[in-house]
Amino acid sequence: MEKIRSVQILPVDYEIEYICRGNRVIVGPKVRKCLPNGTWTDMTQHSRCLLLCPRVWTSLENGRVTVKPPGPPVEGTVLHYSCHAGFILEGRNISHCTKLGKWDAPKPTCLWKKKLYIGALFPMSGGWPGGQACMPSAQMALDLVNNRSDILPDYELELIHFDSMCDPGEATKLLYDLLYTEPIKIVLMPGCSGVSTLVGEAARMWNLIVLSYGSSSPALSNRQRFPTFFRTHPSATLHNPTRVQLFQKWKWTRIATIQQTTEVFTSTLDDLEQRVKEAGIEISVRQSFLTDPAVAVKNLKRQDARIIVGLFYETEARKVFCEVFKEKLYGKKYVWFLIGWYADNWFKIKDPAINCTVENMTEAVEGHVTTEIVMLNPETVRGVSNMTSQEFLAALMSRLGGKNPEETGGFQEAPLAYDAVWALALALNKTVAPLKAKGRRLEDFNYNNHDITAEIYRALNTSSFEGVSGHVVFDAQGSRMAMTLIEQLQGGSYKKIGYYDSSQKNLSWFGNDVWIGAGPPADRTVVIEEFRFLSQKLFAAVSVFAGLGILLGIVCLTFNIYNGNVRYIQNSQPYLNNMTAVGCMMALAAVFPLGIDGHHVHRSQFPVVCQFRLWLLGLGFSLAYGSMFTKIWWVHTLFTKKDEKKEKKKQHLEPWKLYATVGVLLAIDFLSLMIWQIVDPLHITVEKFTKEAPKEDLDVLIQPLLEHCSSEKMNTWLGVVYGYKGLLLLLGIFLAYETKSVSTEKINDHRAVGMAIYNVAVLCLITAPVTMILSSQQDASFAFAALAIVFSAYITLVVLFVPKMRRLITRGEWQSEQQDTLKTGSSTNNNDEEKSRQLERENRELQKIIQEKEERVSALRNQLAERQALRNRRRPSTGQNQNHNAPPPSVQPDPKSLLPPPGYPNPSTDNHSLPPSFSNSSNLYPADSKMSRNHCHNSQIPLLYK
Repeated sequence: MEKIRSVQILPVDYEIEYICRGNRVIVGPKVRKCLPNGTWTDMTQHSRCLLLCPRVWTSLENGRVTVKPPGPPVEGTVLHYSCHAGFILEGRNISHCTKLGKWDAPKPTCLWKKKLYIGALFPMSGGWPGGQACMPSAQMALDLVNNRSDILPDYELELIHFDSMCDPGEATKLLYDLLYTEPIKIVLMPGCSGVSTLVGEAARMWNLIVLSYGSSSPALSNRQRFPTFFRTHPSATLHNPTRVQLFQKWKWTRIATIQQTTEVFTSTLDDLEQRVKEAGIEISVRQSFLTDPAVAVKNLKRQDARIIVGLFYETEARKVFCEVFKEKLYGKKYVWFLIGWYADNWFKIKDPAINCTVENMTEAVEGHVTTEIVMLNPETVRGVSNMTSQEFLAALMSRLGGKNPEETGGFQEAPLAYDAVWALALALNKTVAPLKAKGRRLEDFNYNNHDITAEIYRALNTSSFEGVSGHVVFDAQGSRMAMTLIEQLQGGSYKKIGYYDSSQKNLSWFGNDVWIGAGPPADRTVVIEEFRFLSQKLFAAVSVFAGLGILLGIVCLTFNIYNGNVRYIQNSQPYLNNMTAVGCMMALAAVFPLGIDGHHVHRSQFPVVCQFRLWLLGLGFSLAYGSMFTKIWWVHTLFTKKDEKKEKKKQHLEPWKLYATVGVLLAIDFLSLMIWQIVDPLHITVEKFTKEAPKEDLDVLIQPLLEHCSSEKMNTWLGVVYGYKGLLLLLGIFLAYETKSVSTEKINDHRAVGMAIYNVAVLCLITAPVTMILSSQQDASFAFAALAIVFSAYITLVVLFVPKMRRLITRGEWQSEQQDTLKTGSSTNNNDEEKSRQLERENRELQKIIQEKEERVSALRNQLAERQALRNRRRPSTGQNQNHNAPPPSVQPDPKSLLPPPGYPNPSTDNHSLPPSFSNSSNLYPADSKMSRNHCHNSQIPLLYK
């Protein structure tokens, strides 16, 4: 730059111009002008002469160059390079101009990108024309991906698509064209469940990954059948995790289901059954129908279904809820879960197939809950494509050219197609490095290359990013795990009450759910367990009687012990009576544990009460009845055999035999009870009765429960004990009857014992079976058993001890042992002497009578002999004389008249029992002797024995 010579003053408007030498150029103001204020123009800008860098760097074939700052490329200039779509930049994308006038990097070039082809089938028509919106959405995603330098920078994705018309047959032909027409497709993208099923099954034969954007069939989640299948459209089973989450939120563990019999609903319900089982939730009722749901709905009502999941199409939904209205299967006790893709006013549409009004339907469906897959992210979040869901919708509407979304097929599923392309691009981008490490490239893919397919599969399986449809992630079956919208019908319109993200297991709850009742209903009729306890008034009353009986037993026992030296008491075997009193008191004491139940003791202590019941009653019976049975047994043994009666009377009854008999009976009971408790101990069991409804209008039932003492083989043990004791009771009755006429001083109260045995046996034989029948009626069973025990004990104590008390009191027999012994001995001796003297007198009188009779008999024989001789002399006389002189006919004595009076031995058969003076008495009645009626009459014969 030329130097300006020094001047003192320059005129106003004087101009100067800067000129650079050589190849330098002016940077900054080239001309400056003198201003009136004594300054120059543009004083804030410097003018410099800089070297110029080559301009060839400022242009790029098949690309763009951005110059910063704008102007000639001089020192400090920065160039930014980028390539057009379909090209890749080779070299640095930025270059700086140095002060030497050179660029710091070589000029880059734009090369063609290697293309990767995607074979897509978009149903532009047919049953689901989803391609109308899904194809533009996918193309929009491809454009964004291809313009991203951080995603597949060396590759360009290109979409080759056909119209499948949602027809598997048409799709078969198109699939053939895609596979056998160049170029090679690295991924297939079908839509429609039927088409996706066909493509997914065939793709594994060509080592192709299938990524569907519009297939919801649960059958596609079968990894064995579709090993390379993925989908961004959630499976119909995605509703199930949301349902399970809601069941757990509202603490439901029991649900019911009703489904229309189609494959999609059956497979969805099978998945739900598996999920609720893992969550510990029971499906109590599972109903299905083909066209008419009436029977299925009635079954739900009959089996008390409360939380009901319904899987059916919209037309069948109207039929179902018409029947629901008829069966009153709605209201505060019920919750219905339905699919959320019905029309918002589906229950108000008039349907000739039902006979319910709109008002009926509106009433029946109120409060039901729906679940619906979220296909557009409700949150304002910029995902991997740097676009929010609302920005995506705006861009899609621009591509559709203003078409009405409601008339454009697949508009709701368009975000899924958009995210499917992004999922594929990110997965392919993720495989570049692993393949490069193996010496492979994506462009090397062919239908026989399994390694590249495996890498793409792993990349897709681990995908996780934020898309316009929400968080994109795949489960183990390759199905999209998306958010679910939860809505509830409130006042005839649907209200959003929450979202559930199954991938994050996150429930977003708004808290605006509304219930007809106070809150979410119970999943079943609430059953309140209520134990039945014994009436306390009855227990108290019977306990008073039992206590009084124990006092009576103590009085009787004290009386018996105190008067044990009295002869009359000694002759009643007082020790056995003491055992009877103790046994009665033990049996009466068993009444108290019989009445103790859960009202008095804790459940853990109840087995101890059971043991007290068993042992007190068992041993008490053995002592009381066993001692009485022993008495009657020995009385029968010693005094009921006629031929040995007198000898037995002379025998002495040794007390140890009585005690040994009682000990044997007691030992048998003790051993049997001990074996029972060791082998099969008693424990508490609870009997359940039929549920009862309370009087109030509550959604509850009362479950009555009753505690019992029981064991594993209770009936067997009771059969053994009852059988053994029943035989003893029957034998006791027999022995008491047999000994009723026996009189003995050795056991002077055996008749009273027999009476007590009669009563005890009858009461026991009646009570045992009745209490078993009434075991479920605690009051009746206790009353019958306890009163039987009380009456048995009272009767036994009264019959055995009260007569003794009465005798001792009325006769004043309160002697000491010595006085009683002396008096009893003296009395006995006097009685024996008196009886001996009386017998001697009778013997002398009888001998005198016999002698007189013998003399009379001799005289009669002599007369008979004389008459016989006279008859023989008159025999030659005439018959008339014979008739007149014939002797009178002989009189045959009555054999019964010859028998002795009762209580005396027969003289003809028991000669040894007569006194010696009676030894010839048989001669009084010779067999051939005949007496006329004029001699002794046979009625006088018994006088011989008086």
